[in-house]
Amino acid sequence: MRRCAERRRPVTIPSAGRLHPSERLRLAGEIALVSLYARFALRREPIELVVRRLRTVVPHPAMPVAQTPGAVDAWRLGHAVSRTLRLLPGDTRCLVRSLVLTRLLARRGIASTLVIGTRTTPEFLAHAWVELQGTPLLDPGGGAFARLAEL
Repeated sequence: MRRCAERRRPVTIPSAGRLHPSERLRLAGEIALVSLYARFALRREPIELVVRRLRTVVPHPAMPVAQTPGAVDAWRLGHAVSRTLRLLPGDTRCLVRSLVLTRLLARRGIASTLVIGTRTTPEFLAHAWVELQGTPLLDPGGGAFARLAEL
């Protein structure tokens, strides 16, 4: 997966307007491939190592610095990840969504924080989301989760 996905230039998200249908398809394919990789990697390795591997990418040299997404565009990538993974079979819950978005942002040269939170009442639950400079890009669970770890 790494060799194939690294060869292609990542889809840039325009600040205004919609993606061309071919760019949408490429982005959906990138999201699907990364989700498969993340799901299988989580079965074999601890989450810290999976996150490190997902972030260990060099931003694509063909992507001009001026086209690096800002906060709004990073949020749009998060929205694209949520919408695309909702349509795919398999486990696409919060942790997988967060890992996929972490990889997409890393490929575009954007540092982000993967947050894992928990709550104990009325029952124990865990939740994961991604933040960019303290702003959630994925649903943080409505403030019901206390931060447990930041990766």
